[in-house]
Parts: sequence; C-alpha cells; structure tokens
Amino acid sequence: MEKADFRVKLREVPHQPGVYLMKDRIGSIIYVGKAKDLRKRMSGYFMPSRKIRADIKTRALIDAIWDFEFHVVRNEQESLLLEGKLIKDYRPRYNVSFRDDKRFYLVKINPHDPWPRLVMTRLKKDDHARYFGPFAHSSALRASVEWLNRKFGLRVCRAHEPGEKEYKHCNADVIRNCAAPCIARITRDEYHARVEEVCRLLEGKGRREVFDELREEMERAAGVMDFEKAALLRDMIQNLELTLNPTRQFTRGRGLPGAIKPLEDIVELGEILGLPGPPKVMECFDISNVSSNHIVASMVRFVDGVPDNQAYRRYRIKTVSGQDDFASMAEVVRRRYSRILLENAAANPEIAAESQEGVIDIQRRLAKEGKARVLLPDLVIVDGGKGQLGMAVAELRKLQLHELPVIGLAKQREEVYRPGESEPLAIPHDRGALKLLQRIRDEAHRFANAYNSLLMRRRMKESLLDDCPGITRIRKNALMKHFGSLAELRRATCAEIEQCYGINKPFAQTLHNWLQR
Repeated sequence: MEKADFRVKLREVPHQPGVYLMKDRIGSIIYVGKAKDLRKRMSGYFMPSRKIRADIKTRALIDAIWDFEFHVVRNEQESLLLEGKLIKDYRPRYNVSFRDDKRFYLVKINPHDPWPRLVMTRLKKDDHARYFGPFAHSSALRASVEWLNRKFGLRVCRAHEPGEKEYKHCNADVIRNCAAPCIARITRDEYHARVEEVCRLLEGKGRREVFDELREEMERAAGVMDFEKAALLRDMIQNLELTLNPTRQFTRGRGLPGAIKPLEDIVELGEILGLPGPPKVMECFDISNVSSNHIVASMVRFVDGVPDNQAYRRYRIKTVSGQDDFASMAEVVRRRYSRILLENAAANPEIAAESQEGVIDIQRRLAKEGKARVLLPDLVIVDGGKGQLGMAVAELRKLQLHELPVIGLAKQREEVYRPGESEPLAIPHDRGALKLLQRIRDEAHRFANAYNSLLMRRRMKESLLDDCPGITRIRKNALMKHFGSLAELRRATCAEIEQCYGINKPFAQTLHNWLQR
C-alpha cells in the first residue's frame, strides 16, 4: 500500500464533527477517533511539534499511519456512537476505550405488559418490546428517564402486575408522583395513553413544546429569585437535549466502512480454506508468557462468527518449564480435546464398542443426535506460525483427530499456515474472512493476557509473605496451596496454620503474629 500524501488529503477534510480511521501500511485500521472539528483534529497528527511532545504510544501510532478516512456526522452524540461501534467492529490496537463488550444504553418499553414501565438496558432482544436509542450520555439518560417517570406518573416498581400488596410497601405515589395504577387511581387506558406520549418524546416528537415549557418555568423561577430551582431546571433541559435530540443508528450501509458480517465471513473463510462447509464453530488458542512464573493459555470459541463467551476456557501450563510456546501450545491443545473426548465418552458409554467409526465420525454423529456434551469445532486456529501449528497437529494426531481442520495465523504478516503446505496463504486484508480470523485471534490474545494479569496481581499480593521471618519458597507454596489466598491465610488461626503440610508450631505462631501485625 502506497503512503498517502497527507498534506493534499487533509484539504478534503471539512471543519465538521465526525469520526476518522487511521490505517497502517497493509490497510488495517489501527485507530478510530472522533472530533468536533475533523480538519483541526486530524491536522494535529501530522504536525512535527505534535510528534515531539507526544508520548511513546502516540509516536508509534503516528509512525504507523499510512492512510486515513473520515465520516461526517450531524453532532457530537452521533460521533460518539459511531466511534464506539467502529472500535467494537475493528478492535484497533491503539484504542483502549470501547474495546470491551459493553454497549450504549437503550430505553425499553414493553407495551404488552399490564402496566408498562421505562427500563434502561444495554441489550436489544427479540421480545416484541419497543426500544429507543442508543443514547451516548448515560448520566443524562438516567436523569431524563427519572424526569419522564415523574412528569407522566409512570410506575418504577419491578413487579409484573403490582397490586395492593405491593402498594403497602411503596411510597412512590407521594415521593415520585406515581399515578399508582396498582390501586386503580388511573384506568388502564389512561395509563397506556401516558406511555404512548412518553414513546413519542423518546422518538423526538413534541420535544420543542417540552423545552419551551421548561424554559418558561426556569425564567419564572429566576424572576422570583428561586435560583436553586432555576438551576435544576436548566440542568434538566440540558439532559433532555442530550437525550431527546435525534441521532441515527449506524448500521451497515450509510457509507460506512465494511461493517462486520459474521455469516458472510464464515462462508468466505470456508471457501478460501477449502473446507467442506462454513466453519460455524471455531476455537482459537493463544499462549501468554509475560514471565516464566505464570505461563498461561486461552481458548476462545466463536459460533456463527460471533463470540460464545460462556465457552471460553483459560489454562495454567503445568508440564512446561520456562518459556516454550511450542510445548505450551501442545499441552493446551492436548488438554482441550482429550477433555472433550472424555466427557462425551462418559455421557455415551456405548460408543466404546463401536470401533468401525473414526473418532471424528463418532463425535459428529453424537452431535447430530444431540448426545454430545461438547461439540468439536469445525476449525481450530492457533496463534502462531509453522512451529505452533506443527505441535497442535501432532497432538491432534495422537488423539486420532488428525482430520480436524486446523490452521495457524502468524501475527507479523497475517499469513495463514496450513498442515502439509510449505508456503503460507495470504488472504487480502480487505476480505471479511481475514478480519474474522483477526477478531478471534485478538480475542484469544486479550483473554490470555487478562488471565496473566490476574495471576500477576495475585502473585504480587503473595509476595508480601517474603518479608515474614523464617519463610521459605517451599513453605510459601504450601501455604498458598492450602489456603488459596493471603486473605484466607490472614483469617486463619494459629492452629489452622499449623495443620498445613511442612509448618511446625513455632513457625505457625511466628507467622500468625506477623500477619496480625
């Protein structure tokens, strides 16, 4: 990819709010940002003075930029929503915010409930309810929802159909101006009419009249020197403006860069790799060995191109001493798939006598019959090149799973290695198949690093024991194995500490006194 002439290209950038995407030399998106003024913000990246003053991470980002693109939006709220969507789609390596699975808030109203209420949620379900949003500013949304509940007398209790029993323990009609439908102070038709009016406001209809009414009330309060009430009304107007101003939902189309299309991506990946069908279930392995103290591995599972978080697994490497990615990969692949075979065999003891079928055929048949406790994946991905792939293939062969499709994805050039092929497969960087592989590889890498960080924090706490008189490595390991954590050890009595293997009574008393101090 040829490096763009930034001086010329920046002339096309307008002084308007929007989102920009920075790309590296192979066309991958490495950073997504937003700005009130795109031209002003993006010009700053290419000023020599900016690079001199920048930190190490920003300088590395600037050096890696070979091209960019931008998308103009109508206001700052839209730029925030679009930025979050694109970061979740592409997971650029220089972005920190929005990389988790947390989403912007929606407001949900289920018109089929006896007495509908406003609910803030992050997940849109196919439950025949009405959803409004997403909303970029959560604090403004909370204040707006509270105001709408007070203004229109909507209930806030969680009971599906509240009655007199719930009313006895509730003062919402006094404190929150609730219409109290639970004791029939309002008819069902009147209540649903109020709900419909709230829905119109959340759609952006009739908001001008609401703002005019609140501004008049604010001016009246200021006129009689009630400045506290005027300030509250001013803040309420600002919150409602942030919430009720119309914003677009950015979906595929709208001129955005190719958004994620999971089902299309797995079909394309299956065709490129020559698989018998789309790899609907994929598992990816990654090794994290920041230090030789804690070598860990992760396994993430994607189903139909999207993460299956409940099926993620993490491992502490047990049989490898030192930093050996190849041997660690062999161990984790062996443990994962031998465990699947054992669990399915335990659930189906009759399969042991069926020697005519191969191992994979048996597992596929059990899956079709709904008898498999864990399904074998359609594709196994290892993070690495020929070395890691070779170790994974060797372990699968030992388990008679050699026909299971497996590939390696090398980080440096994003090349795909396949068993029996000397040359790697280079998938174009603009293809959804490669982006799918990158997403699952990056997710495995994130999950492994998160586990390593967790163990590192635990180890830092355990290292406090090193200051205790008479402590040795053997004693410390025995104590941690017995009690599990330093917090549990601190709560233990002297007699309980003495029960730990290798701990005598004098040292138990010394340790107990030291921990109490």
